[in-house]
Amino acid sequence: MNALVGGEVIESSSLRMFEVFGNPTTASGAVVSPESAMRVSAVFAAVSLLAGAISQLPLPVFERVDGHRTRAEHDYWWLLNEQFSSGWSSATGWEFTVGQMLLRGDGVVYVTRNRAGVATGLIPWPRDRVMILKQEKTSPREPTRLQYTFHDADGYFTVDQDDVLHFPGFGFNGVHGMSVIQWGARNGIGIAIQGDEHAGKFFSEGGKPEVAIRTPNKMTKEQQDDFRDAWVKKYGGVQGNRRIPLVLTEGLEVHELTMSAVDQQLLESRQWQVIDVARAFGVPPHMIGETSKATSWGSGIESMGIGFVKYTLGPHLKRIKDELNRKLFRTPRYFVEHNVDMFMAGDSKTQAEYFSKALGGPGTQGWMVVNEVRRLKNLPPIEGGDKLYQPKDPAPPAKPGGDDPERNPEDADS
Repeated sequence: MNALVGGEVIESSSLRMFEVFGNPTTASGAVVSPESAMRVSAVFAAVSLLAGAISQLPLPVFERVDGHRTRAEHDYWWLLNEQFSSGWSSATGWEFTVGQMLLRGDGVVYVTRNRAGVATGLIPWPRDRVMILKQEKTSPREPTRLQYTFHDADGYFTVDQDDVLHFPGFGFNGVHGMSVIQWGARNGIGIAIQGDEHAGKFFSEGGKPEVAIRTPNKMTKEQQDDFRDAWVKKYGGVQGNRRIPLVLTEGLEVHELTMSAVDQQLLESRQWQVIDVARAFGVPPHMIGETSKATSWGSGIESMGIGFVKYTLGPHLKRIKDELNRKLFRTPRYFVEHNVDMFMAGDSKTQAEYFSKALGGPGTQGWMVVNEVRRLKNLPPIEGGDKLYQPKDPAPPAKPGGDDPERNPEDADS
């Protein structure tokens, strides 16, 4: 047990208890696990949004040459962009790994290598089937190293950290990251689960009664039972609705009922649960279907996309990039970096104006060549397209602004 928790003493009131003994109930009484959380539509939308967005971003390989970087023809491009391994495409591999990071705190990928130490495949692994432990040290001054024990139906094996791509979520403590559903949105998701169950039970039992029955006469217990049975058969919901006419005894009156304040609050709480989940995952509510509130990220799809990339995807992409570069390449010569241009591009008019300035014109020196623009638009290069425009009367070189969202990441130093 001491090894399981990394030598850390865990108090009974600590939220880390669920990592050892299972998921505790929330204040609402619901048990929040990755499986139960994904049955909440807002959680499913947030996780699929983030995982899907990251999975479709290109990961080009670059080479540092004379202080600059150029695109490199490298075997790892295929692994990272097309096929992790025989059982995983790169898109599904990234989706699964990012989903594990969000739901369980860590995305873990086992790296297969040949005898020369070159990576030949990437195998995503369920986080709950990986035990992460600190290796023993002979001195407290030694850097901490991790070992990973993978297990499945065929057995288990243990490897050093160099053969594992470990993508932790926010709050990495040297061993594991923090799960969004267990820390940021645990109680909110619990309320959402209970709300869904309440709503489902509400409608399965026939929904809100639209009438109330009142009688001035006293009814015997047998009469009450008969009346109740008849009512259930007629209005008892899916299981009990047999279309049997309801027989009213003498003196009964029918009164219509309206929705109670409690039911109205239930509907409002379901709306706020979406916002609470979006807040925990760091996604704009309107991107997971909550459109009743206006976005505070400016107007237009371009502003929304820029904010989403900078403040939501940015931290995840940085952690992924750093782990890939230090575990796969091991030297600074080669490196990868996500190309986020597909999310940054504005409308056709905005792109045309930007590229026009980038290529240069009368009195203005360009900072991009024609073939660079054509490559960004998935067009083949043309002869003479690698020459930078030089005006006859040079003016101060035009440069993309420091905050220019359309800036080509290939033009920046890593």
